[in-house]
Amino acid sequence: MKSTSIAPTNSGGVFDVPALSERHQKLVEQSGKPDFWDNQETAQAALKEQEQLRAQIAAWKLLRDKLDEAQVFLDMAAEEGTEEGEAAREGAAALASAGDELEKAELRVMLSGEYDRLGAIVSVHAGAGGMEAQDWAEMLLRMYMRWTERRGFTAELADMQPGEGAGIKGATFTVDGDFAYGYLKAEAGIHRLVRISPYDSNARRHTSFASVFVYPAIDDKVEVVINPADLRIDTFRASGAGGQHVNKTDSAVRFTHLPTGIVVSCQNERSQHKNRAMAMKILRSRLFELEQQKKREELEKFSKEKKEITWGSQIRSYVLQPYRMVKDHRTGVEIGNTDAVLDGAIDEFIQAYLMGVRKGDAGAELN
Repeated sequence: MKSTSIAPTNSGGVFDVPALSERHQKLVEQSGKPDFWDNQETAQAALKEQEQLRAQIAAWKLLRDKLDEAQVFLDMAAEEGTEEGEAAREGAAALASAGDELEKAELRVMLSGEYDRLGAIVSVHAGAGGMEAQDWAEMLLRMYMRWTERRGFTAELADMQPGEGAGIKGATFTVDGDFAYGYLKAEAGIHRLVRISPYDSNARRHTSFASVFVYPAIDDKVEVVINPADLRIDTFRASGAGGQHVNKTDSAVRFTHLPTGIVVSCQNERSQHKNRAMAMKILRSRLFELEQQKKREELEKFSKEKKEITWGSQIRSYVLQPYRMVKDHRTGVEIGNTDAVLDGAIDEFIQAYLMGVRKGDAGAELN
């Protein structure tokens, strides 16, 4: 058996380790200068870049270690003269592990947007269709809550409007975790469900829609100016399950931003003060995203090809009848285990979207 040599590579970008290390060292030296904090904005940006470079270098070193481990086992297998021995199996396992690390490193490159590292604010809204659409919106809400649990993120429900008879009309929740926005931005858009309706006595097949909006949970370092005179603030009693759960005080809060017409409400906390703080956080993020969208639209005027506006399009179909399949229309990725997807196993869809997979490369459109 021939020994296979695994040579280190520096192909530029994330794997150009000497260049990354040199840049990281310069930033470390820069952060140690007495005048480093004279410009807060520049200092924060430098520290953020320094941390990102440190993570990239650490990821490369981990990949390098796994490749070295694989090389040792492959050399041992060559000495044994067999491709079926213990060393060969260990070498194959080490190579597979290195492949996983390489995939993670590539994904981290895709999560290099300015706000990708932040938490996220997610809103789910039922489309037209009464109880069927409201039930679908609640199913989506559960799917995302389960996904956050799988990721080890923290999700907090900020507002939920119960449906009439079943499901929810809409809900907004926050997600706290590294790169939560970077991942969840892939979910913004229209989600379609096809199934035999449990609310139809004739057991007919129904198609329902729900929309998902995702905003970065911006922190205080990002300046968003809100004129108090532009706000209308209403308080009301939070809705609940009834009985002992009924809120007997006006703790729920609704903010209406008059210039844009954006309405934000929060009723999850019993304290009006906490609900006000959460509502303001959501409003700041939505206004920030609105400004970012305006900038994107301005840039698109100079683009030869009009880009697809993500949250104005149908991005994914969840078919439960007459067959079972979930397909992402942007990437072509299909998963037949619909129960697992609806229980939060959506990473394959997210990763394909972030890695730039397109439906032309992945398969035909789902009818």
